[in-house]
Amino acid sequence: MFGMMASGAAAARLEERRLRANGKGKRRGRPLMAIFGIFPLLIIPVVIYNLMAFVFSGGGETTVEAGVASSPAILESLSQPMMSLPMVSGANWTMTGGDLLILLGLVFLFAEILKSTSTGTATIMNHAISMILFIVCLVEFLLFSNFATSVFFILTMTTLLDVLAGVVVTIVSARRDFAVGEGFSG
Repeated sequence: MFGMMASGAAAARLEERRLRANGKGKRRGRPLMAIFGIFPLLIIPVVIYNLMAFVFSGGGETTVEAGVASSPAILESLSQPMMSLPMVSGANWTMTGGDLLILLGLVFLFAEILKSTSTGTATIMNHAISMILFIVCLVEFLLFSNFATSVFFILTMTTLLDVLAGVVVTIVSARRDFAVGEGFSG
């Protein structure tokens, strides 16, 4: 009798571990991780750019040079050198604010691709919010002069790549999980 109870408890613990590994078990005390899983990290460089665009709006003045309208205040703030390192060759390597924003976006894109390998509800919500972020970036790029820069275009393309890569990686992971769970190979 005691052996049956012990094996039943062990089976229950094993089942709980299996459910938790699949994202269906009880998760206690992880609200920050849930938020981290739902919201795309690419929001951070986009929000930083938005803050810069609205702070350095330049009073709405735009200049037109060679048929291209641009806001000089945002372009100046993006092209400000943030750091400079002397190289062995004797040249100075300088990173601007725009370069750092793009680098930050690429680091977060890598993290987003890693996050997309899981197949839970949070991942699906992350893809939906990533799609909304891409649409917001596209609208800002097309409609507002402070967002018509190469830096923001590259950030917009990273949000698009996040959506595309995330969906593809999730589909491949889910397909693999389905095949393994059903006992199929190949």
